[in-house]
Amino acid sequence: MNLNTQKNNNIALQVWAISFLAVLISFLWQGNKEFSLWDEGFLWYGVQRVLLGEVPIRDFMAYDPGRYYWSAALVGLFGNQGIIGVRAAAAVFQALGLAVGLFLVAQSTKNKSRSETIFWLLSSVTFLAWMFPRHKIFDISVSIFLVGVLTHLINKPIPKRYFIAGGCVGLAAVFGRNHGLYGAVGSLGVIAWIRIKHHPHPGFIKATAIWGVGVLLGFLPIILMALLVPGFAIAFWESVRFLLEQNATNLPLSVPWPWTINFAAMSVADAARSVLTGLLFMGTLVFGVLAIAAAEWQRARGKSVPPALVATAFLAFPYAHFAFSRADISHLAQGIFPLLIGCMVLLSQARGKIKWPLAVVLCAASVWLTFLYQPGWQCSTSKQCVTVEISGSELQVARGTANDIDLLRHLAAEYAPNGQTFIAAPLWPGAYALLQRKAPMWEIYALFPRSKAFEKSEIERIEASKPGFALIFDLPLDGRDDLRFKNTHPLINQYIQNHYHLLPKSGDPPYQIYTARSLSQ
Repeated sequence: MNLNTQKNNNIALQVWAISFLAVLISFLWQGNKEFSLWDEGFLWYGVQRVLLGEVPIRDFMAYDPGRYYWSAALVGLFGNQGIIGVRAAAAVFQALGLAVGLFLVAQSTKNKSRSETIFWLLSSVTFLAWMFPRHKIFDISVSIFLVGVLTHLINKPIPKRYFIAGGCVGLAAVFGRNHGLYGAVGSLGVIAWIRIKHHPHPGFIKATAIWGVGVLLGFLPIILMALLVPGFAIAFWESVRFLLEQNATNLPLSVPWPWTINFAAMSVADAARSVLTGLLFMGTLVFGVLAIAAAEWQRARGKSVPPALVATAFLAFPYAHFAFSRADISHLAQGIFPLLIGCMVLLSQARGKIKWPLAVVLCAASVWLTFLYQPGWQCSTSKQCVTVEISGSELQVARGTANDIDLLRHLAAEYAPNGQTFIAAPLWPGAYALLQRKAPMWEIYALFPRSKAFEKSEIERIEASKPGFALIFDLPLDGRDDLRFKNTHPLINQYIQNHYHLLPKSGDPPYQIYTARSLSQ
């Protein structure tokens, strides 16, 4: 083994150690903090159903299948099928993503001195701060993996690497079809950039063809499911068609541009956070253009261009779409990693007077902006959280969440005993996971309006399941009255009103609780 290889191995070992230690510390700190009946429950319910032999998308509303089968495999290995097991499975994926991100930074460093370990630690804290919410760790890590695989291609654009890049893009789509699309856009940009560099072999068309074959191979799990799993192909196509009909992947929010902030209504700290958030949204848009321009300028001067910088440049704009699909800070976190990695790669090559101050500022700003959203911080005092048993583990959750859990358990014990199902609509799929019940409807997260035919098929499922009670969370999501369940799903709502009895309201939450008429009479 030569000296250079040994040095690279030592760097890789340090990167892996930093990544897994950082994720382990984070998990020990906040792995048992907070619980969401909403989005996290959506993931947990799906993992439960997969462990029972059901198929995502076909048997229940779901993300793309990859994250469910990953989680199901690991929770089986851990021997913990509860929420902690699901979080641990996501944490392993997180550690892999963080390691790839740090390795890209380490690989780009010119002078690999001992002080660079401190820079990698700063990078790890910066990246880790943005790896939230935890049920979206899969999306965040996949975005990092795509940067890694395109960097691998740019380093040495040979046919084998085009094939590998395509395979990884196809596999990314198994975890989320949007990642497949973003990866495809980024890949084609990189292939064109390589060709513009007049790299002789292979040509653009041949390279794209090799890459395309790799995409098909990477996407093979979905293709095989469509061919071999009865009903999956139709369900998968229907999920794609529904997205096309909605012409949106999420419920949009106004972009928090810095010039739209109402400073008079905010504290200084909140105003500063709002400005910084708006600037980062802008950064996801402009970084790609500036990074490509910087790369071309470096190349024109005869200087080497970090391959990771080029990879982040071509993925920045596609992932900006992710951030802007619902312009809040959690979606910014899911689309910001090409920007973050690109900045750290640039800083890793900068002179010390520029590198260290800017790295510290970026790290501190990231922690300061995101710490309010970390479950560990949210439960930093005993007054803010209480201890609740969930799936055999003690979790510290907000009092409001604890009250919701108590309500669900009380209703299930009284109106749906012995494993009987119930309805929790439109936004509480975690209720089914919490009580280990099969949902009576396919659509466990009812955000968008549905057709009459769809609602009628859901009513047929309800009739076959005979739920013991129904809890309708009558909430105008994002302040929009048209998004109340009674307006997005009027037929199902009317069915519940006709066949169930509304209990007298109590307390402030907008919970409408219905019981079967035979029980209430």
